[in-house]
Amino acid sequence: MSQWGLFRLIAGHISLHACMAGMRMAAPLMALREGYSPLAVGFLLSLFALTQVFLALPAGRFADRHGFKRPVGLAVMVASSGAALACVFPVFPVLCLSALMTGGAMGGASISLQRYVGRSAQNTVQLKSMFSWLSIGPALANFVGPLTAGLLIDLGGFRLAFFCLATFPLMTWAWVRHTRELPPVVKKSGEKKGRAWDLLRQPMMRRLLLVNWLLSSCWDVHTFIVPVLGHERGLSASSIGAILGGFALAATVVRVAIPLLAAHAKEWVVVTGAMVSTALLFATYPFMQTALAMGVCSVLLGLALGSVQPMIMSTLHQITPEARHGEALGFRLMAINASSVLMPLLFGTAGAVMGVSLVFWTVGGAVALGTRSAWRLRPPPTVRAGSATAK
Repeated sequence: MSQWGLFRLIAGHISLHACMAGMRMAAPLMALREGYSPLAVGFLLSLFALTQVFLALPAGRFADRHGFKRPVGLAVMVASSGAALACVFPVFPVLCLSALMTGGAMGGASISLQRYVGRSAQNTVQLKSMFSWLSIGPALANFVGPLTAGLLIDLGGFRLAFFCLATFPLMTWAWVRHTRELPPVVKKSGEKKGRAWDLLRQPMMRRLLLVNWLLSSCWDVHTFIVPVLGHERGLSASSIGAILGGFALAATVVRVAIPLLAAHAKEWVVVTGAMVSTALLFATYPFMQTALAMGVCSVLLGLALGSVQPMIMSTLHQITPEARHGEALGFRLMAINASSVLMPLLFGTAGAVMGVSLVFWTVGGAVALGTRSAWRLRPPPTVRAGSATAK
């Protein structure tokens, strides 16, 4: 794949993800201004991830059967329609439907996009490099979408914001519509169609999903607990925002650096190092009393967790059959979105009972125990590296 081709895919990813990110900010804000309770707003926010939990596997199978452009085109229509419905009928039940549509569309499109990039890579170095560049897209989208929505709400109200967000997915199609489809995967003669859950019989797949779930939970617990911890320390809202902003910036910076180091970075070494670093930082975090100290921990944690996704994606494409990359990506998306739905509720309950420091230490301990699984992600020599080593 050319650099221009990869740029177009990243731009398309940003446009579609920005629609969902903008809706995720604007819809709850409108609900709050209409007088709905925080519980109702929390339910609305959970719907953005809930659809992806149930649609991830079907979306993965659909991508395996139909390639890239058909799933993305369908996602573009669903996301644009979801935002447009909120523009025409800006009421709470429709906002819930819009959340389901835009969240589900984003999940389905990301699976197709990741599958396409993985199959386009010529070797494992390209896998790590391309997935590092691709992972920058959501970080930028999470900045562009909410900022655009916020400015338009102040300028012309919620309808204008929803209308503009509905055009973002159309820009996605403008970016990707000329992408050349890859040849379909030819199955070996006599090869039977397996069930999706058969993938879990592979020890490497189980280890990968466990490690990914643990590190995804760390991302969630940091986002959820830091405002609570900052409030206990008497920090201002701007200080708490700066701490979280430092985390996001560090995660983006490390993903820019990974392509430069891809030839020397071994996936299992990077992931194991990230888990050890995360466990140590989670053990230290509750002792940090000032905004500066918490900010340093946040940046270091962003560097550790930001390095993980490209390595996880590279490993996943090496340990699963090429014909089932979509299903494997669906499993991964299902696991991390289930975590995003359930973990904040669990963290909130545990924090109220045990205190936020114990939440940090408990999750850090679980990550420390998971380092052995991360180290064992090293693919044996006999594992065929999917499409990346076959070309």
